[in-house]
Amino acid sequence: MAEQPPDRRPSARGIFTTDVPARLDRLPWTRFHWLVVVALGITWILDGLEVTLVGSLAGAIEQSPTLALSATEIGLVASAYVAGAVTGALGFGRLTDRYGRKPMFTATVAVYLVATVSTGFAWDFWSFAFFRFMTGAGIGGEYAAVNSAVQELIPARWRGVTDIAINGTFWLGAALGALASVIVLDPDLFAPDVGWRVAFIVGGSLALVVIWLRRWVPESPRWLMTHGRPEEAERIVAGIEATARRSHGIALPLAGLPTIALVARQHTSLAEVARTLLRDYPSRTILGLTLMATQAFCYNAVFFTYALILTRFYGVAAADVGWFILPFALGNLAGPLTLGRLFDTVGRRIMIALTYGLAGILMVATGAAFAAGLLGATALTAAWTTIFFFASAGASAAYLTVGECFPLEIRAMAIAIFYAVGTALGGISGPALFGVLIESGSRIEVLWGYLLGGGLMLVASVVAFRLGIAAECRPLEEVAPPLSRAP
Repeated sequence: MAEQPPDRRPSARGIFTTDVPARLDRLPWTRFHWLVVVALGITWILDGLEVTLVGSLAGAIEQSPTLALSATEIGLVASAYVAGAVTGALGFGRLTDRYGRKPMFTATVAVYLVATVSTGFAWDFWSFAFFRFMTGAGIGGEYAAVNSAVQELIPARWRGVTDIAINGTFWLGAALGALASVIVLDPDLFAPDVGWRVAFIVGGSLALVVIWLRRWVPESPRWLMTHGRPEEAERIVAGIEATARRSHGIALPLAGLPTIALVARQHTSLAEVARTLLRDYPSRTILGLTLMATQAFCYNAVFFTYALILTRFYGVAAADVGWFILPFALGNLAGPLTLGRLFDTVGRRIMIALTYGLAGILMVATGAAFAAGLLGATALTAAWTTIFFFASAGASAAYLTVGECFPLEIRAMAIAIFYAVGTALGGISGPALFGVLIESGSRIEVLWGYLLGGGLMLVASVVAFRLGIAAECRPLEEVAPPLSRAP
């Protein structure tokens, strides 16, 4: 007969003990963890697909007889997407902490599906911008709901490499988007004003598969235990343990595991969220905002407008832009997959500082070479591929950092706040600024944008080295004790 967990029902004062965190962290890797990675991690593939489609299709959209958008309007559309992501992150992040991870990571992907398909039917600048805003809202909500769920379900010793790799799969979506753009922009297959519409409709429809997969992902046991539902949390963990026993043939005894005493709560006020971020963890707050804002500026500014750089300064045909985006995307994917394990071994602080610093130095050098006319389209793409090999790993670790550095009760909201504020500061301004600089037609004007981006990455490197924490391989409850911990 299987060993049963001890009775951990709440006392009259609402205090109970649980070994759920220890049981989750001692698990071997099982097919359950692969389900989490695939069903939840696919979010970033969809996000990468979306961002790349707009970037790769920018030339075609600009030349569309229906939309006929200018370079400035293309930049504004990209900013509308990011503004939607900010709004969605804050709204859904709040709901995720209050009502659970599972309901929200279902709702957010549904919003994404409807909005993306609708983008394919846009008829003017305003409709296109609105649908992009709503698409961003779905993706922004995903960042809060999915990141918090992944971090709470994956064992501590694999949390870093797994979360970084999942965030890095944004670039698998980007590579698929680049290939898709080559197909849909082929004039032999689609009319000029039809191909880009097909891309959005088909891309959005893929979310149906995601909704089906997520039916099998349970609520986070860690979220359940802090909301006064320890028996339900333990039933879910027991099911995962049973899977581990069957697949690995090992015993998972319950005796001797560390426990934590908690006070059941249903709600965390915004005032308590603010006190936790500003009073209890001020240095972590500065760290999170810096990492998120700087990577958002660089990524959104460079990537959202790269198609315009290629078409305006190098005369690359809109239909061929995808071939330049593809290696760029693959380099970004290789960074997290190659370097991710080092964030668990060498450590978060050193690796984040190193990746941000290298990216900043190389960005400044590339900007100077571009302004001097020393780089052709292929060489420039190779330079960005190298830069974002490092930057992608650091940026993925930024999402990991802002999740694991704060208590469980506000984890989704913390991710949402840092994503929203950081993206609002860097992500919205970046594409709009670069759109204006590119439209000037001056390489020197564009250089100023690259110098600003590189300088911001170097600042973030210094901040990470000074304020970074050693969260690698440590239980989440040790890195940031729950607010509901019993005195």
